[in-house]
Amino acid sequence: MDVKQLRYFIALAEEQHFGRAAERLHITQPPLTRSIQALEASLDTRLFIRTSKGAALTAAGQLLLEKARTIVELTQDAGEQARLAGQGYLGRLEVGIFSSGIFNVIPQLLGEFHRDRPDVKIRLHSMGKAEQLAALREKRIAIGFNRLVPKEPDIAVEWVRREPYIVALYEGHPLASKPVITLTDLEDEPMILYPNAPVYGLMQVIVDAFRHEGVRLNVEQEVDDVMTALALVASRFGLCITTESAANVQLPGIVYRPLHSLELQGIELSCLYRRDDDSPILSAFLRLIRSRRRNL
Repeated sequence: MDVKQLRYFIALAEEQHFGRAAERLHITQPPLTRSIQALEASLDTRLFIRTSKGAALTAAGQLLLEKARTIVELTQDAGEQARLAGQGYLGRLEVGIFSSGIFNVIPQLLGEFHRDRPDVKIRLHSMGKAEQLAALREKRIAIGFNRLVPKEPDIAVEWVRREPYIVALYEGHPLASKPVITLTDLEDEPMILYPNAPVYGLMQVIVDAFRHEGVRLNVEQEVDDVMTALALVASRFGLCITTESAANVQLPGIVYRPLHSLELQGIELSCLYRRDDDSPILSAFLRLIRSRRRNL
């Protein structure tokens, strides 16, 4: 018994006439007759009573009709779901994100992708850079977003957006009156740096920039993430160099100013994924990123 036989059976059961059923199926009557006979033989039971007016279901046929309709519907549904999954419209997208990356462009991309493919379930995982790389290799996520991603042979990295640096200051600080701030302006100012992580990142970039420009750096605090850093700025512990997207965090008592520096002219937000991942959902998301990044 196969799905084709069940479709033929349902047509005959509903039409109760071999000629009309064959016409409905767009076949001639002999193949329909052979299919019904083969189905009855495989079940070792009669499904129809042949009459002068056509064919009427037996009790066994009535029971099979209920089951056959369910099986055919499930088969059609499974086929449609497989088609949607193969085109990237159904499934899951596991995404690794980091603290300040969620403030601007990443939610825009995820929101647009969700509107276009609402049946793709998007799950976000907050992870540092090293965690994202490990999660990609273990196939716990399909794509990550981060900055200053090291080159790895099995990991592809594509830029998403380049954004400038800014300085977060507490209200009333003398530098808040300046339209643009330089590293020289920040000499000996108490600075809050992040992220305090073992891999090369934003904190190390800032430390290197102060050294290369010959400016003394006064580190007041080293913290794990941008939200903690900004909370300390709001509490007047010091100042913080961060990226433009962090300005979307409007904590009371904080103002933001552009930073002008030869060393800190901008930083790239990148996406990273396994080179051998041929997932239709990932491919669709990457197409969206590539089509939008010029305007982000």
